[in-house]
Amino acid sequence: MLFVLPLLMSTLSLGYADESPVDFNRDIRPILSENCFYCHGQDGNKRKADLRLDQKESAFKSGAIVPKDVAKSELVKRIHSDKAVELMPPAKSNRRLSAEQKKLLERWINQGGEYSSHWAFVAPVRPTVPMVKNKSWVRNPIDNFVLAKLETVGLVPSPEADKITLIKRLSIDLTGLPPTPKEVDDFIADKSEKAYESLVDRLLASKHYGERMALGWLDAARYADSNGFQQDGDTWQWMWRDWVVRAFNDDLPFDQFTIWQLAGDLLPDATQDQKIATGFNRNHLLNGEGGAIAEEQRNVILFDRMDTTSTTWLGLTMACAQCHDHKYDPITQKDYYSLMDAFNRLPESGTPQFFSSRIRVASPFLELPTEENKVKIAGFETQIKAAEGDAKKVVNAAYDKWNKEVVGDVKKAMEKGVPESVLKVLKKGEADRSDAEKKALANDLRKYFDEKVKAGLTGKDAAVAKLESAKKQLNDYKGDKLPRAMVMSDAKPRETKILDRGEYLNPKEKVSFNTPEFLPKLPKDAPLNRLGLAQWLVAPEHPLTSRVQVNRIWQHFFATGLVKTSEDFGVQSEFPIHGQLLDWLAVEFREKGWRTKAMQKMILTSATYRQASKTTPEHRALDPENKYYSRSGRFRLPSPLLRDWALASSGLIDLKVGGAPVYPYQPDGVWEALAITKERDFTYPASSGKDLYRRSLYTFWRRTVGPANMFDVSNRQTCRVRQSTTSTPLHALTMLNDPTWVEAARVLAQESMKANKDVDARLADAFRKVICRAPTAEETKILRRAFAKQVAIYKADPMGAKAFLSMGSSKRDESLDLSSHAGLSAVCLAILNLDEAMTRE
Repeated sequence: MLFVLPLLMSTLSLGYADESPVDFNRDIRPILSENCFYCHGQDGNKRKADLRLDQKESAFKSGAIVPKDVAKSELVKRIHSDKAVELMPPAKSNRRLSAEQKKLLERWINQGGEYSSHWAFVAPVRPTVPMVKNKSWVRNPIDNFVLAKLETVGLVPSPEADKITLIKRLSIDLTGLPPTPKEVDDFIADKSEKAYESLVDRLLASKHYGERMALGWLDAARYADSNGFQQDGDTWQWMWRDWVVRAFNDDLPFDQFTIWQLAGDLLPDATQDQKIATGFNRNHLLNGEGGAIAEEQRNVILFDRMDTTSTTWLGLTMACAQCHDHKYDPITQKDYYSLMDAFNRLPESGTPQFFSSRIRVASPFLELPTEENKVKIAGFETQIKAAEGDAKKVVNAAYDKWNKEVVGDVKKAMEKGVPESVLKVLKKGEADRSDAEKKALANDLRKYFDEKVKAGLTGKDAAVAKLESAKKQLNDYKGDKLPRAMVMSDAKPRETKILDRGEYLNPKEKVSFNTPEFLPKLPKDAPLNRLGLAQWLVAPEHPLTSRVQVNRIWQHFFATGLVKTSEDFGVQSEFPIHGQLLDWLAVEFREKGWRTKAMQKMILTSATYRQASKTTPEHRALDPENKYYSRSGRFRLPSPLLRDWALASSGLIDLKVGGAPVYPYQPDGVWEALAITKERDFTYPASSGKDLYRRSLYTFWRRTVGPANMFDVSNRQTCRVRQSTTSTPLHALTMLNDPTWVEAARVLAQESMKANKDVDARLADAFRKVICRAPTAEETKILRRAFAKQVAIYKADPMGAKAFLSMGSSKRDESLDLSSHAGLSAVCLAILNLDEAMTRE
């Protein structure tokens, strides 16, 4: 019997003052998962003392936990021990349980030590909508769940935000573009009860809605316009990106959105769009290095597909099971490879094909010519047809001449100078010729006829050269300009084997497609391939898919999901305070047809969403992290939206939807630094004209170096479903000096000057286009002083004014006063950098 500390014994004899029920999932599992499961969990290879604390049977049988008997429970003795060899967690783990955690474990054991299944692995059931005291605040069931929690902790909701804040908030969340002054005025003037709902409907119907929603999905799908690695060849995956935008705009139900992307090619009579959709799982890196081993790279791609699919739809981090049983979640290595078998049927080599000096695409792919491609290709084919006709005429004439001279009468041939040695051998019968004579005859005749053929065909050289040139131009054009979207397409299944430690050279047990044991079985009659996998993910009994997607929808509007760890719903995830709300939304989403826009509208029209974001002392005391949603979230716009906001506010933006990626302003030498060989040209092909001002969604995304003026964005090399946020001086320096913002400020000032004669009116016009509201009287004074100061500076430095106003490709209106334009541009640049300009309130 181990020594039991006197402190522990005195604690046990006193009993427990707090006898409120301990919830295993909320209170106990996080402690065990963080501190114990690494050595006493799922992974048998690392398990110590043959003890599992993740399973009730093992924990009880070993005596680690004796229900309702804290004194006899070995776990309690170990966590209180003062002996290094007995203390748990051990000192070398660098983990220590707090006094509160120890008390929780003791209370749990005292109450019976009951285990329960991890909440996320049990199919959601629609909970009863809770009753609340303040019924007048409630607009839909979401508010019942939120308000019930607020009332429990003694908080009241924040007031509704003003109309200007609401239209700006909705515009950021649904289109990522600022509302125009007229749109703001119209919304303020609309006093009807349906004004807000009508605004929501209009923005959900906007063609730019799909662009806004696509940003997050592209992060999850690790979409990029290049392969990555040293060669980093360009691809044409933008065809898939455009499909995503269309799918969101068309409100494709999420179950179909899932099936199309995972298995669209396996559907009966699959359409072109359904095949393009499967590009989701072709957005992986491609290694074109000379030393790349094809089979190794093929397995790397398979692992990537598994990680991306499991994170995106299951909200689980399955990568651990690539090498061993998962240490925390009940995912075995066999589960991992059995699921991976669905992807192990693609006829791919693991390395890309070279279509030009810059394009690297791996089969299978679809050739998807644009209208411009079709016109160009038709032109080349016309040239080829004409060249073929010309060449045919010349060749036919040359052949006729050769035929007359060489194949005609032997006597005539003799007269044309056939060597005497040849004639002598020819007079002999074939049977009488020696081997040496046959060989000599062949050589002599070859030389003779070669001369005749060359002489006869000299006239065709130009025609054939013209034909070959036309064909080369067509092939070069197709290689460099004809889009080939990488898609999924199953071939003969390969054998899938568990790889020892994830090493492709060490295959072990053969497995076939199956789902993890801790999750539901495949639906009846589901095929054992990617289509079956997709159908399983959206089956009604699946516990994760609807929860995971609803959580991400919530995260989009509140910055943090109902489950904070949106990438991980496993046992190490944060227990959701609003678990009942999550389950209600998950069931609602599934039962109402997986309609994303309907779910979003419910959230957007709730009183919870419409709250102001102002923080009060009560909020800071009782809800500092806004976990109870006592106010609206307040956060900085993502970098792509900051750029779009500046372009749209100034009027520079080109709102064309879809198309090939563009190349906006970028500092010199960023791409060129990647060049390691003359065979690969990394010169940045800067766009011109309207393409400089396309939305950030369409900016070319190179995996080895992303857009230089976008911070905190995904590197698009791996799946990312949660936005990270940092703050460094580089952010501010970029927004004050990057040509995009400087040019936007210049054009914003120019348009304000042309539309208004009065200085205050010009300042107010520019301010309103960016901030969406008019400046206050005090703000106007500050703006006026700043303008006067800047004008004085530029009057004294006209060359500096010209240099400042020359930034960017758009032309300046030379009729405007130089110093006034420069001064107002400087003020506009400051407005674009205001906290209110880059914050979603």
